Amino acid sequence: MPDAHILGIESSCDETGAAVVRSGQQILSNVVASQIATHQPYGGVVPELASREHLRAIVPVVRQALAEAGQTYESVDAIAVTQGPGLAGALLVGISYAKALAFALEKPLIAVNHLEGHIHAVLLEQRQSENADLHFPVLALVVSGGHTHLYLAQLQENLWTYRNVGHTRDDAAGEAFDKVAKLLGLGYPGGPIIDRLAPHGDPHAVKFQISQIKHPDRRNHKQPSAEEDGPHFDFSYSGIKTAVLRYVETQNLKPAIEVRRQALAGIEKPMLEDCLRLCDRQTLNLVASFQRSMVNDLVAKTLAAAREYDVRTLFVSGGVAANQELRTTFEREAGMQGLPVFFPSRALSTDNAAMIAAAAFPKFLRQEFVPMDFSADAGMSLR
Repeated sequence: MPDAHILGIESSCDETGAAVVRSGQQILSNVVASQIATHQPYGGVVPELASREHLRAIVPVVRQALAEAGQTYESVDAIAVTQGPGLAGALLVGISYAKALAFALEKPLIAVNHLEGHIHAVLLEQRQSENADLHFPVLALVVSGGHTHLYLAQLQENLWTYRNVGHTRDDAAGEAFDKVAKLLGLGYPGGPIIDRLAPHGDPHAVKFQISQIKHPDRRNHKQPSAEEDGPHFDFSYSGIKTAVLRYVETQNLKPAIEVRRQALAGIEKPMLEDCLRLCDRQTLNLVASFQRSMVNDLVAKTLAAAREYDVRTLFVSGGVAANQELRTTFEREAGMQGLPVFFPSRALSTDNAAMIAAAAFPKFLRQEFVPMDFSADAGMSLR
């Protein structure tokens, strides 16, 4: 197998990433410029601002990644970049710069699906461990602010193939976390805040019902092929968001939420202690109950899919995979089924370029390069 240094570039949402990975398994550098401070006042990602921040960060981030890896523009063997899915304007910043580098340096250019990158974030660290042998088929849950998908993954030689067996019908899980945190005046990003607050509340205090989907997805107009036909395990999180809103209204929590929102806005970098001081017992119980319902639904549907398709290994990746309760619950419940479950480290759970460079390596071996006229695909699916 050839030794190849791949420069990865990631700009699908609100983090500008560049990394150098050797042969798909050794991270030489992994630099991420976060935009949290830019989007914090708005309680979510503003696409136009994200694009502008990527323009500012892309060149210095790539330079830093090369320097930390002891590489130069000329010494890398290929350039990989996220093609989609994501915000169109944000994707175009990374793609335009990757094209310019590839053209000027006469290097091969590899387009990577962001969702495949999240799956390869797990593989990247698995290859570094002693337990490198994976048993197939693999079921991968990719769960983040923009995505909640279940994929059956197979590997034949250097070709990875994916079959979608579940997706969210409306909001992604991470989006639900962020919007509930915003509703409760807890700041942005909401997922980590809720994860830290939840252990301080009673997860059984508020009863939430998660949607149980029976009918097929009406948005999917394509008829499934014979090999794709089979049970789907879809998610829906708009309902629980509405349930939290109704609870806030019926319990008259809005005045306290506004006080908390203004108090936290006046603190430059709020700590857990600040949030706890500004949350009463009822709010902490609400947060804990919301997180427990979300985690139980993600775990139950994923393990039901694992049983249905007789999978032998489970991957959980994406930003929400950093959630401590999700990790603990998956390890306990999957362990009871005798199913090994693997997560990326927290640094590789959120968007980063190391996972893009790692996912590009099998494509490099197959010489699956893209022409200079390829473009962003904001709604890109994974196959």
